[in-house]
Amino acid sequence: MSRLALLAAALLAFAATSAQAHTGVGVAGGFGHGFAHPIGGLDHVLAMIATGLFAARLGGRALVLVLISFIAMIMVGGTMGMAESGLPLVEIGIGLSVVVLGLCAASGYRMPVSVAMVLAGVFALFHGYAHGAEMPESLSGVEYAAGFVLASSLLLAIGSAIGLAPRRLGQAFGAPVPRMIGSGVALAGIAILVGNL
Repeated sequence: MSRLALLAAALLAFAATSAQAHTGVGVAGGFGHGFAHPIGGLDHVLAMIATGLFAARLGGRALVLVLISFIAMIMVGGTMGMAESGLPLVEIGIGLSVVVLGLCAASGYRMPVSVAMVLAGVFALFHGYAHGAEMPESLSGVEYAAGFVLASSLLLAIGSAIGLAPRRLGQAFGAPVPRMIGSGVALAGIAILVGNL
């Protein structure tokens, strides 16, 4: 595993521990709750790791633009959720995101960057909405949003690091890893989707 993946995993573990230790306490409460939300749901974790993996497999400018698109739209969705604006079929959209993004990561299909950005952005809207809609009313929206954006960014970074690993490990050894992870994510997504129907 690359140093970036190890660093991201260590930060995620440390921040998650800190978030749980301070949940509901003063200023840390909003941030801690927000940070815990993405990492507390398997569907969110899988979708974001798959998105990072997908972006890394596309490579080039897609590595940055797809991730920026995801983060930007997760913030838009979070704002919509906090405002309770009513986005239909949120759980179905989240389940579909796990399946589709997992398949994209597994296949390595080289779609245009603009299409990949739209795909990631649309699915991020559902994830962001779920984060925002589940914010306790007693918490600061800004701190809560900062928490879920940071956790989401770390999960995307972990997925990207996994996707970039074959370049360091050599294609013969590392190439099957992204395909296996993407396929596993897609299968888990089917189970999540069936559970939400």
